[in-house]
Amino acid sequence: MIGQHARGTRIAPAALILFFALAAPVHGAAQDYPARPVRMVAAFAPGGSVDVVARLLAQKLSERWGQQVVVDNRPGAGGNVSAEIVARAPNDGHTIYICSASFVVNPSLYGKTLYDPVRDFAPVSLVSLVQNVLVAHPALPAKSVNELIALAKAKPGQFHYASTGNGTSGHLVMELFKSMTGIDLVHVPYKVIGQAQADLMGGQVSLWFPTAPGALPHIQAGRMRALAVAGAQRSPAFPELPTVSEAGVPGFEASTWYALLAPANTPRHIVAKLNGDLVRILRLPDVHGRLTAMAIEIVGGSADDLARHIRSEIPKWARVVKQSGARVD
Repeated sequence: MIGQHARGTRIAPAALILFFALAAPVHGAAQDYPARPVRMVAAFAPGGSVDVVARLLAQKLSERWGQQVVVDNRPGAGGNVSAEIVARAPNDGHTIYICSASFVVNPSLYGKTLYDPVRDFAPVSLVSLVQNVLVAHPALPAKSVNELIALAKAKPGQFHYASTGNGTSGHLVMELFKSMTGIDLVHVPYKVIGQAQADLMGGQVSLWFPTAPGALPHIQAGRMRALAVAGAQRSPAFPELPTVSEAGVPGFEASTWYALLAPANTPRHIVAKLNGDLVRILRLPDVHGRLTAMAIEIVGGSADDLARHIRSEIPKWARVVKQSGARVD
C-alpha cells in the first residue's frame, strides 16, 4: 500500500503537466483570435442599411481587437453570391458574414442555391431589426389598416402596390398581408427604389411595404401616409404607429433582420468571442444612438437564439413564396 501511494504521488505532477500541456493550445487559440485581418462579407452593395451596419461594426471590432476588419461588399442574386462565398470560406473565424433576412428566403425563391442556411453556417448573433412600414399614397381613402382592408375587399384587384422586385422584403411582406387578410392587390415590381418611391408619391401605385430607414423622411414630410409597422412590436422611430397585428391582423409579424454568421464548424471559442464582442459593441451608447437615429433597432442575443430564429423563418417564408408564386431563376 505504501508503494502504491508513493507511485501515486510521483505520477500526479506528471499528470498535471500533461493536462496543462493539452489545455494550453485551446486557451492560446482563444487569446490569439483574430491573428490577422478579418474579412466581413456584406450581402449587399455599399450605401444600403446592411452596409451601414457592417461598416459601423467593422470599425468597432477593429478598435476592440487591434486587427483590421475589412468590409467586403458582395452583392448579387439577392444575397446568394455573398452567402456562397462565406459557405466555402475557411472556418477559422477570419471570414464572417453579415446578411439580411433574404438569407432564409432565397432557398425557396431561387430554383437552386449553392448553400444551405442551416448546414453551411455557424450562427453568431442577430444584430438588428429594420421594420417594414405599410405606407399609402396620401389621397388613398384609408387611414387605418382596417379601412384599407375594407376598401380593398370592396374593390378587389383595383389597387396596386410597389416593391423593388420579386422576392424582396416589400413583395413578400405584402403577400403575407394579402394572404392573412384575404384581399386582392396587384403587384408592381420596380428595379430601382427611387422609381418605386416616386410612383407611390405620384399616385401611380397606392401601397408599399418599404423598410423604415428609407421611408422615414418621406413619411415625416407627408409624402407617404404610414398606416402600421410590420414587426411584433412598435418601432421607436414611429411610436404612434400600431403594429399590423394591433391594427386588425392578429399574429402578423414580418421584420427585416440582419445577422452575423461564420462558416460551419467554426470553433466554439471563436463563435463565443465573436458573439460576446458583438453584443458588447451593440450596447455602446454611440452605436445605439447612431443606429436608432436611422430607424434600425438593435437586437443582439445568443448564437442559439439566432439558430432558432433561422430555423423558424425558413418554413414561414417558404409558405409565403409558394402562395405568392414568386420565383427568381
